[in-house]
Amino acid sequence: MSARALKELLRGKGAHVDPIACVEDISAEFAARHVAGFAHSIGQLVFHMNYWMDYDLRRARGEEPPYPEHNAESFLSSPTPADAHQWDRLRKQFAELLEVSAELTDSSAEELAREVVPTCEAHKERANTLEAILWQTVAHNSYHVGQIAMIRRTLGAWPPRGGGDTW
Repeated sequence: MSARALKELLRGKGAHVDPIACVEDISAEFAARHVAGFAHSIGQLVFHMNYWMDYDLRRARGEEPPYPEHNAESFLSSPTPADAHQWDRLRKQFAELLEVSAELTDSSAEELAREVVPTCEAHKERANTLEAILWQTVAHNSYHVGQIAMIRRTLGAWPPRGGGDTW
């Protein structure tokens, strides 16, 4: 696929809902709510996506951040967010990390093909080019933004003000 398609999917074009729109119009209290059948709140999911985008962007810059021992380390405990200030910070970081990721899609073909140093055994078993990491971000975020959409639907808060399919 093209770099253009990669950028569009990161930003919620085509088959993907806009990830920013999914979180920009809800309160901290709403984002912290837990719904039966869902393991995490919207706030926890945003924290988790931020955690992994930051982790992979650091790897892309040549850093070697430690890989967490358990996935639970990439989620904050309840309630998340704790208040409006934390929610604003989480959403701002989310938008910034998405923007940096989208900007990387404009890299040269040579840069997109650049190998990124694996930081754990699991990384050694899969593609670690910059492009592969960006595609992993798309897939990971798509999964969790889909969870956010389902939580919002369950709570009667769909579609977001920024739009989203209702069928």
